[in-house]
Amino acid sequence: MYDALIIGGGAAGLSCALVLGSAQNKAFAKDKRVGIIAHQKTSHLQTALFNNVLGLTPGTTGAYILESGKQQLTDLYPHVEQINDEKVLTISKSENRFEIKTNKSIYKSKIVIIAVGYTNLMRIKGLEEYVKPHPRAAIEKDRIWLKNVDHLIEDNLYVAGTLAGWRSQFSIASGSGAHVATDILTLWNDGKHTKVHDKL
Repeated sequence: MYDALIIGGGAAGLSCALVLGSAQNKAFAKDKRVGIIAHQKTSHLQTALFNNVLGLTPGTTGAYILESGKQQLTDLYPHVEQINDEKVLTISKSENRFEIKTNKSIYKSKIVIIAVGYTNLMRIKGLEEYVKPHPRAAIEKDRIWLKNVDHLIEDNLYVAGTLAGWRSQFSIASGSGAHVATDILTLWNDGKHTKVHDKL
């Protein structure tokens, strides 16, 4: 049983995992089990090139970020479990718990964060009722979003990144993942607004 399971290993998913992982020394988060199903094959980052992102060296590729982000998570927060080479097929809910079925296994989690891309190829069964035309993408691109209010689809079911209705911009998707992580940390901290910063 996970306390939080992130589905998607792109900008939003990895950012969410890094922020959740960084709270490991907080009393309210130290015993929480966090995982990420880091399926990245269809991530738009695979073909991205970044020259306009604050903090990234111009010429940084999205493919590099995908690999270095996973390594950063491994090096700094190894307690965040990375599940690789699995694709989520279905999500169902019963008794305030979610069951996530992949092509290889079945997982259970109290909280689920959907952070996959916003193409109409997203075919996770159990989410169909939330799929709507994307509000911030060109209509001819046929993009989708999961209807939500401030990243929350329903109790304990979150969406982050472009699938949350945001534009396809790296810093926006990454920030969306961090936003969701701080909302979850706030929930674990009995509703007290929470963020995690490292200081010199």
